Amino acid sequence: MAANKKRFKLKIANKNYVVIGDSTPEHMRAVSHLVNEQLTEIMSANVSREDAAVLLAINAVSDQLRKQKELDDIKDKKSHDGK
Repeated sequence: MAANKKRFKLKIANKNYVVIGDSTPEHMRAVSHLVNEQLTEIMSANVSREDAAVLLAINAVSDQLRKQKELDDIKDKKSHDGK
C-alpha cells in the first residue's frame, strides 16, 4: 500500500466495509452518509439490497458522466474564448 493511502472503515446498509484510498476522513464520512441515504431511498421501493446497489452505481456513473461533460464544455468554452 502506498504511503499516502489510508484505510477507512465504513458501515453501508448495516454492513461493514474497509476502503483504501487517499481521501480525507471528512470526505469518506460524506461519501458513506450519501451512499446510505441514497440506498435507503432506493430500498424504500421494496428492491433488494443488491438491486439497490446496482441502481445506485448506475445513478453515480450517470452523474459522473454528466459532470464530466459539463467540465469538458467549460474547458472547451474557455479555450475558444482565449483564442
